[in-house]
Formats: sequence, structure tokens, C-alpha cells
Amino acid sequence: MNASPVTVSVALSVAVALSGAGASAVGSPAPAPRAAASHSVQPTSHAVPDPARDHAALGLPGDQGLTLRSSLTDSRGTTYAHYDRTWKGLQVIGGDVLVDLGRAGAVTGVTYNNNRKDIAPAVATARIGSATALRTGGARSLAAPGTEHSTATTVVWAQSGAPRLAYDVLTTGTLPDQTPSRLHTIVDASTGAVISSYDEIETGTGNSQYSGTVQIGTTKKNGTWLLQDARGNYTTTLNGGQVGNGTLLTDLDNVWGTGAPTDPATAAVDAQYGAETTYDFYSTVLGRAGIWDNGTGARSRVHFGTNYDNAFWDGTQMTYGDGWDGRHPLTELDIAAHEMTHGVTEQTANLTYSGESGGLNEATSDIFGTAVEFYANNPADPGNYLIGEKVDYFGNGAPLRYMDNPAKDGYSANCWSSTLKNLNVHFSSGPLNHWFYLVSEGSGPKDLNGYHYDSPTCDGSTVTGIGRDAAEQIWYRTLTTKLTSSATYATARDGAIASAKELYGDNSTQCLGVAAAFTAINVAPGTQTCGAGGAPPSPNLLGNGGFESGPSSWTATSGVITPSTSRPAHTGTWKAWLGGTGRRGTQYVQQQVTVPTTGTPTLSFWLRVDTAETSTTKAYDTLKVQVLSTSAATLATYSNLSATGGAYIQRTIDLSAYKGRTITVKLLGSEDSSLQTSFVVDDVVVTS
Repeated sequence: MNASPVTVSVALSVAVALSGAGASAVGSPAPAPRAAASHSVQPTSHAVPDPARDHAALGLPGDQGLTLRSSLTDSRGTTYAHYDRTWKGLQVIGGDVLVDLGRAGAVTGVTYNNNRKDIAPAVATARIGSATALRTGGARSLAAPGTEHSTATTVVWAQSGAPRLAYDVLTTGTLPDQTPSRLHTIVDASTGAVISSYDEIETGTGNSQYSGTVQIGTTKKNGTWLLQDARGNYTTTLNGGQVGNGTLLTDLDNVWGTGAPTDPATAAVDAQYGAETTYDFYSTVLGRAGIWDNGTGARSRVHFGTNYDNAFWDGTQMTYGDGWDGRHPLTELDIAAHEMTHGVTEQTANLTYSGESGGLNEATSDIFGTAVEFYANNPADPGNYLIGEKVDYFGNGAPLRYMDNPAKDGYSANCWSSTLKNLNVHFSSGPLNHWFYLVSEGSGPKDLNGYHYDSPTCDGSTVTGIGRDAAEQIWYRTLTTKLTSSATYATARDGAIASAKELYGDNSTQCLGVAAAFTAINVAPGTQTCGAGGAPPSPNLLGNGGFESGPSSWTATSGVITPSTSRPAHTGTWKAWLGGTGRRGTQYVQQQVTVPTTGTPTLSFWLRVDTAETSTTKAYDTLKVQVLSTSAATLATYSNLSATGGAYIQRTIDLSAYKGRTITVKLLGSEDSSLQTSFVVDDVVVTS
């Protein structure tokens, strides 16, 4: 028997206080009071990775150790912890494990790299000495004579074949083209045979001369402007050198570069713009606060070497040469984002830079380099599916890589095959680049942003795209929550389908599109398939929860429910934007709802918070989530201290205490008299 339902009205209230001045932007007045966010936070209710606890939960033997590399918590509260393993204190290369943790810290899933839980080598004692390994490994170096230096470290190799004791011979030096090299040669400690080799320096080729007039973050100190934004993204010049951090660029009038390569600041502007735009993309679109997901920016170094025709990520920073003639700096936006993405990959799946995993690594950088270019929406460098198209590296106007038809460059593969792993990683990236284009735009001819594409399929099928936005979300989730260091195209397919199901549903258009695009690049079905499963979601008891019908169903302060493009909606165009004025006052949006008598009723919504406040301890501006019934109750409070770095984070509140009652759900925002904080709310849902 069911009792009569009670109607409840929920109101959300925002309190915002602003103090201090915003950072200046290059070539333009200071920003309006609605300033960009500077950092992000994770959901407040989630498990924290604990190596000792998780070691016990996995049932690992005592001679194995776990070292946390990184973790990510999704909107549902699941935490994904990337661990590296040791065996008797030795590093295990390829022993990484991805652990899924529920809110209470219980292990809900585990992925061992190469499906290998047992990483103990069959032979526990080396039969050759380190000196022999050094001679073998050092001989493979391509570094210029006199620049190389080798060391040998005992490790366990579990990246391929049976786990075995090995030496990791690291040879550092400089290649003939001036690229730094950190070559790892893995030598079997029993036989002396070379097992594998890969370079730690990850490179990508391209260039950018112009992105037009752009805004970049700068900092004023002692009357001089520094090329450094508030997040810590900054640019230095090496002035033709090849070592060191470089010299931080400074300027007296805060107008940087001339747009010509003869001005040394021009390349620095492009590099800084690339780093900031990539940071903003990851923060706003993917909810990641920079490379390390901690709100910290990264260094870019320009003017590396003499006529150095490349760019690279070295584990800590991005570095750019000036091109083959010293007048074509390799700082085009998609190349800058490509290099920065190598850092994100290193912090998450850590895809080994060789074989199929190396191709996936390179393609991931191309994918998000392309995504950043579209995100920037810069008419001087419009978004496209060509990599480094402004380089003219071949002297005929051709780009470096074509995502719609990778084989068009004469080197890259369009389709997966068993020999793909033998290609250079920049060419084995072709099939995944092809997949990204197909899943985003579909097969066949298409014109977009002034570019013509004609994407074939490997099996003659016709693929219908699901849209680039969905493809980006799916591949990011795959990278961060599904892949380990030895991932292959087969595991990438399974991971992407699983991610699409989690994000959009088991039988969604997005899942079916992901699967079709992988089939179209010759990656056969694996363990994951699209299909109906699980209980259908409960209907939203609120009307117009996504605000797409404007103020309909809501009572709100005038102008709060808005399609303004100054702050993006979580989905669609409309949202509720409370605060952001930098003036004392309150705003609200509210709606009545009847809470069901059965199940576990909840209120959930997506919240984006950005602020110009600089305090890390005091809440000047607030957003209160309230329930109005017989009296007002505040269920949650967010503030300028809850800034999300431009990302939306889903918040969920239990309404079980109001079962059978009619309440008003209210969002109430309050600001003090200076420095804006914006609370942007979208997709508000009450379900049973």
C-alpha cells in the first residue's frame, strides 16, 4: 500500500562575496567581473586511494608493493586509482593495476595490465652483470657521440611475455637533430638479450606562426609583466640553448610579440596561448585541473636549439623549436595541445611509447590537440581534423597527418592489422585517429570550417557520427578509467564501449556509434557490446530541469535563467547562473515538487563554480541548497572555496527525510560587495 505523496518545493540560494582585482589579459582591457575559474575540486563524497588497504583487498602477496600514480573520481562517486607495482622493492615495468573504488572504499573492479596478477619472475637472480647490460643497452643509443651516458637498474619486466628479471639501461643524450633522448633498453638479466626499447621523450612535429590577436594571462611584479598566468602556466626562452629551464619572458607594456617570427616574443605568445587554452579545455570540457589534475600549470620552453624542427614533452614541460629555417616555430595550437596531452596520458594510463600502446598514446595527443583547436574557435586557426596544417613541412602545403584518411600522408595506417605494432608510433596512431574522425563526423565526404574531408572505412561500411563532443568525453573516460600501460587497439575498443555505456546508456546511439567506428577500422568485437541492460532511469519529477524552456516551471530572480554564452551550459544552451556580478545581493531559482513515498528520493544537479576571490580559507560568496516546507532547511552550501576550475561537477542530495511531502527546492546565491563568484547550475533532477 502506498501513502499519498507530499509536494515539496526546493530552493537553491547563492551567496557570493568578491574581493581583489582580476589578472590582466594581453592586448585587451582587464576582464569583466565574471572572471574565469582558476582551480577545481573533486566531489566531496568519494573514496581516497589507500595503498595498504587496497593491497589487502586485492589479495596481493607481501613481496608486492603498490605506489599510487594518480586517481580520478567521476560524477557518480567512483574513484579510479592507477597504481604501479614493485616486487621485493624492484620496479615492475608493466605491472600497473587500475582499481575501481566505491564511495566507501570497497574495490568494485580491477584491471591488471596484461591481465597479469602474478608478476614474480621465474628466475630471481641475475645471470649477467650490469656491466654487460650497459654495453648492450648503450650500443643501441642513437645519441650523438660524446653526449650519451648510461646507467643500469635491476627491474622486473612484465610488459610482454612472462615476467622476468631484467636491467633497465637508461641512456641519456642528444640526438643528431637536437632532440633530447632518454632511451630505455630492457636487457634480459638471464640471457643478455634485448627485450624492448623505448624513448622517454615523446615528440610531435608541427608548427604555428599565427593565432591572431589573443588574450593570455600575465602577472605584474615590480612594475614588469611576466608571461605567467594565475594557474602557473608560464613560458621561458632558451635562446637557442638545449638545457635548463630557460629565462622567463618579461615585458614592460603587457603587449607581447608582433606576430612575426623575427620578434622572439611571438613564439612565446603562441606557446603560452596553447598552454592556457589546453588547460581551459581540460578544465571546462573534461573536468580535469591541468596535467596533474591539481590546479597546477606547466612550463613551456621556446627557441630550443638551432633550427630545431620539432617539439616534445619530457615528463615535466613542453619544448618547441623554431623550425627548419628558424622562422617557423612549432607552436601551432593543436601541436601545443598535443604535447600537453602527453603529460595527461603519462599521469593516467601511462601508455608505453612503443608498439600498439605507443600508437594509442600518439593518437590520444592528436585527438585532444584537435579537440582543443575546435574548442578555441579561433578564426585565425579554425578547428579541423588536420595535424600541423600550417607547418608546410613537406614544402607542398600538406599537413603532417590527416585524421579522416591517415594513409593519405603515405606513412600512416588507416586500419588495424597484426603488423601495426611494428610501425613508428606516429604512424601506428593512424587507426585511432581514423576512429576519432569516423565516430565524430561519420564516413564519406564532408565539408566543415572550410575544409573538405572524405573518410573511407576499412570494411566498406557506412558510419554515422555521434558528434565530436561525445567522442571527446568517451575517449577521455577510456584513457583515465579503462586503459593500462600495455593497452592495445582491442582493449581500447572494449574500454571505449564500456565508457560509452556508462556515459550514455547500454543501447545508446553513442555506444553503437563507437562500436561501428572501431569495426570500420578493422578492430574486431571483443568482450564489450552495446545492448539493453539494467533498470531504466527514474523520470525527473521536476519540470524543465535542464532550463531549455527558459523560466518555464521555475520561479526565479529575473535574468538568472539564461542562454548567455559567457558561461557554457552543462547540456543544451540554457542554465541558471547565480552570482557573478561582483556586487552585494542575492538571487534565487526554485520549484515545487512532490517527493515520492518509496525508494530513495534524491536531488541532483550539475554545478560549475568560478571565482575572482583569492582567499583559500574564507567563504565570501555562497550558494545554499534549501528545502522549503513547514520551515526552511539548508541541505548543502557551496562557496568561492568550491571553485571547479571551469568544470561541471554533479552534486547529489538525499531527500529521504521529505518522503510523501510537497517541498520547494531552492537555490539561493549571495555575493558580497566585491570580486565575483559565479554559481552555474544545470540539469536539476529529483528522482525516486
